Amino acid sequence: MVRRNDERRAALLDAAIEVLAREGVRGLTYRAVDAEAAVPAGTASNYFTNRDDLLYQTAQRVYERLQPDAATIERQQTAPRDRETYTELMRELVSRISSFRSGYLALLELRLEATRRPRLRELLTERVRADVEANVNYHEQSGLPGDATAVRLLILALNWLIVEQLTLPDVFGEADRDQLVAAAVERLVAQPSAS
Repeated sequence: MVRRNDERRAALLDAAIEVLAREGVRGLTYRAVDAEAAVPAGTASNYFTNRDDLLYQTAQRVYERLQPDAATIERQQTAPRDRETYTELMRELVSRISSFRSGYLALLELRLEATRRPRLRELLTERVRADVEANVNYHEQSGLPGDATAVRLLILALNWLIVEQLTLPDVFGEADRDQLVAAAVERLVAQPSAS
């Protein structure tokens, strides 16, 4: 029987994220999750029916935690609709994701594992597709400059910048990161023509 204490489940999933980031998929065991969450041995097995279920729910939790907070969304919705705002939005995005280092590293581990686990691949494909579509839709409705292709290209470019920041942080410093984000927006987002 799977338990339903939502706070405990969240704590176990947060522990699973930390284990994945630190030890990779091979290190993700019920025992490792229990130890990371500082709960009695056997607790994780009461919440997740099997390893696939643990991986699946951990992926969902990473995405849940990567969402911007209400204040960030409000700030984005009330900012001017120009390239400078777009640049700041992208800097905020890269900074927010980079600051959740263990979550993004866990997500990279999950993506690699998805090449071997069809259910996990299905979840991640569905989630990433939905995120891309939501970003394109938000962009089109927001009045920001640029088009859907620019949004997709920025997603691809900034995702790799985040990977560099988290895996090889000495390649580009924080100032480099900010300049690269600005350059990506400048080159990919067309300035609206004056009418």
